[in-house]
Amino acid sequence: MKNIFLAFLIISQFVLAQNKNKIDTTKVVELDNVFVTANRTATQRKETPVAISKLTAKTINETKAVAAYELVNKTPGALMVNLGNEQHMMAIRQPMTTNAYYLYLEDGLPIRPMGIFNHNALLEINQFNLESIEVVKGPVSSLYGPEAVGGTINLISQKPSFNPEFKFGIQADQWGYKRFQAAGGATIGKIGFHIVGISSLQENGWMTFSDYNKDNLNIRIDYNINTNTRLISNTMWGKYYSDMSGGVNENDFYNRDYKSTSDFTYRKSDALRTRLTLEHDWNENASSYLTTYHRDNKLGQNPSYGIRWSADPTKKDIYYPTQNNNPELAYGEINSNNFKSYGLVGQHTQKFDFLNTKLVAGALYDFSPVSYWAYRTDLKANLNPGGLTVNNYEVIAERPDVKISDYTADIYNAAGYAQLSFNPFEKFIISLGGRYDNMKVDYANALDQSTGDKIYDRFTFKVGANYNPFDNAGFYGNYSQGFSPPNITSIFRAKPRTGGTTGIPAEFYYNLKPATFENYEIGGWISLFENKLNFDYALYYMDGKNELLNVRLENNDTDYRSAGETRHKGIEFGVSYKPSQQINFRLGGTYAQHTFIDFEVSDKSTDALQNLNGKEMPNAPRWSGNSEISYYPNWLPNFRTALEWQLVSSYYQDQVNTVKYSGYDVFNFRAGYQWKGIEIYGNIINLTDKLYAYNVSRANLSTSQPAYLAAAPRTFLLGIQYNFSLKK
Repeated sequence: MKNIFLAFLIISQFVLAQNKNKIDTTKVVELDNVFVTANRTATQRKETPVAISKLTAKTINETKAVAAYELVNKTPGALMVNLGNEQHMMAIRQPMTTNAYYLYLEDGLPIRPMGIFNHNALLEINQFNLESIEVVKGPVSSLYGPEAVGGTINLISQKPSFNPEFKFGIQADQWGYKRFQAAGGATIGKIGFHIVGISSLQENGWMTFSDYNKDNLNIRIDYNINTNTRLISNTMWGKYYSDMSGGVNENDFYNRDYKSTSDFTYRKSDALRTRLTLEHDWNENASSYLTTYHRDNKLGQNPSYGIRWSADPTKKDIYYPTQNNNPELAYGEINSNNFKSYGLVGQHTQKFDFLNTKLVAGALYDFSPVSYWAYRTDLKANLNPGGLTVNNYEVIAERPDVKISDYTADIYNAAGYAQLSFNPFEKFIISLGGRYDNMKVDYANALDQSTGDKIYDRFTFKVGANYNPFDNAGFYGNYSQGFSPPNITSIFRAKPRTGGTTGIPAEFYYNLKPATFENYEIGGWISLFENKLNFDYALYYMDGKNELLNVRLENNDTDYRSAGETRHKGIEFGVSYKPSQQINFRLGGTYAQHTFIDFEVSDKSTDALQNLNGKEMPNAPRWSGNSEISYYPNWLPNFRTALEWQLVSSYYQDQVNTVKYSGYDVFNFRAGYQWKGIEIYGNIINLTDKLYAYNVSRANLSTSQPAYLAAAPRTFLLGIQYNFSLKK
C-alpha cells in the first residue's frame, strides 16, 4: 500500500500543475430525496412505490465506519449483524440469516452472479470509496432478479471531482486495529479519474485468534466523449485474510473470557471486478447504457461454523461416521469456491409526453464458470470439566480423501426486464414492472460421477402506486414478487435422507426448490415545519414458500432445506427532526414477526418430527432500531458530536421456541473537528462497556449448548485525516 500512497502524491502534484488556472463554475447539490436503485434510474422519492432509504455522503463521512454494518444499521428496517473482521449476515424482512435473500450491488451491478450468493460479499468493499448507500426493503426481483427478496443494498462509489482533490489518513483503536486510507482525483480536459486505496490490519485483539488484514484499490476513469456520451471504467481489486475465531461458550461469555476454541480456522478472499460502461443521452427524453463486466473471485476457508461436535458421543453425524463413544472426536472441513464471470447488461430509458409516461427496459447475460471442493478434517475436542463444553479443538489430520463436495459448473444467466410508470391523473402515479430470469447450470459432480444440467427460471411481477395529495405528504402501495433459487453449493453436497440417530445413509439432493415470495405493502411520508420534521413508514406482509432455510442440527451442523411456508410481517419507520442548525435527531426502527406456517423439524432426542407451525423463527428479534442525536455547536464551527443508540430485542435461539437471548441495547459516541484541511476524530463504540453478543444460536433442542458471538468491549477509535482540494 505504500506504493499506492506514493502514486497518489505524484498524481496529485501533476494534476495541480495542470489545473492551477482552471475555475470551477459548477455547483454540487446533494439530493437526498433522489434514488436510483428502486427504478434503475434517477427517481424522486415521491415517485417510488417501495420502502427505500439513503445514507448520504455526509452520514458516511461523519460515521468513520470500520465496517459496513456501522452504516447499514442506520437504515430503518435493516439489521446487519457483525460476525467479526467485517464478516456479516443480514436481517431485512427476514430473521438474522446467511441465506440468499439479499442482493448486494456495486453501482447497480451485482457483486455476485446468481447462484453463487455469499453473505460476506460486503467485506470486499472499499469503505473509503462510498459516495452513498441505498437500501431497498422488500422484493425487487422484478427489476434486479433472484435474491432481491428481503432487501437490496446498492453501494454507490465516488465519482471523479472537477477540482483536484486528495485526502489520506489513518485510524486505529486500542485493540490492535489500524487502517491506512488515501484517495485522489481530478478532471483534466475530457478525462476524470478517481483512485482510492485502503489497507486494514488487526493484530492481537480482545478476542484470541482474531487477526485479519485487508487491502483494497478502486480506480475509476471517466472519458467524456462529448456532452451526450460518456465512457466509464471501474476496476476494483481486493485481498482479504482473517482468522475465524467463532463463538464462545456460555460460561466463557459471561466471564468475559474471550478465547477462541480454534486457532486454525480462517477465511480468505481474492477479488477482482472490472466494468466498462458506455452511456449516451439521445435527447432529454431518452438515454441508454451498455456495460460489459468481468469478475474473478477466489474464496477459501477452514470455517469455525463447520466444526461438528456433540456432547453425546453416540450421535450419528450426517456427513461423518459415528463417534464410537469417543467424546473427544470432532470434525471440520476445508473448502474452496472459485468463480469467474463474463457479462453484458444494457438498458434504455424513454420518456413520453402521454400521461407523463416513463419506460425503463433492459437485458442481461452472464456466464460464470465455478469450481468448488470441500473435504473433511479430523479434530480432537479438549473438553472442559464436566465434558459438556469444549475448551479448544486441535487438528488431528486433514482428510482430502474424504470429500464433502467436489464439482465444477458453468452457470448461464439470462434476463430481460421492463418497468413502466405513468400518471393517469394529477398527483397519482402507477408503476408496473416485470422480469424473466433463466439460470441454467451445466454441472459435473465428482462425488457421484454425475453430469447434467439444472434450470431455474421464473417471471416476477410488481405493481405499485404513489399518491401525493399534498406537497409535503404522500402515500404508496405495492404488490411484488420475489424468488431465490438454491445456491449451487447446497445442491451438490451430501444430505441426510432422514433425521434421527440410526441408519443415516447419505444421498445427493438435486431437488431443492426455488423459494418464492409474495409481498403486500403500504407506506407513506410526511414533511412538516419547512422540512425540519420528516417521517416515513412502511407496513408489509410477505409469505414465503419453499423458503430455503439453514436448519441447525444438534451437532451444530446446518442442513439446507426447502422448508415449507413462512410468514413475515411488520412495520418500519423513520423520523428525523432538525429544530436548528445545531441539532439533528434521528429515530428509526422496525417491529416484525417471522413465523413458520408449514414446517417440521427432526427432534433427535425422540427420533420424531416436531410440527413448528405458528412458532417464531429463530434469530428473529421483534424490535430492532438505530437512533442518533447530533450536535454541531455554533460556538465551535467545524466541530461535531453524535450519540447513537442501537437496539435489538430478545429472540429465540432455537426452532422449538424454548430458549431466548435477551437481546441488547448499546450506545456509541462519535466526535470530530476539522481545522483547515486537517480532520481529527474519535469514536467510542460500546460506550458503557456492555456485555452482549451480536448473535446467539444453538441446535434444535433447548438442552444443547449455545454459541455466543461476543461483541467487543468498549473500543476507542482515533483517527486523523488530511483533506486537500484546489478550488478557485
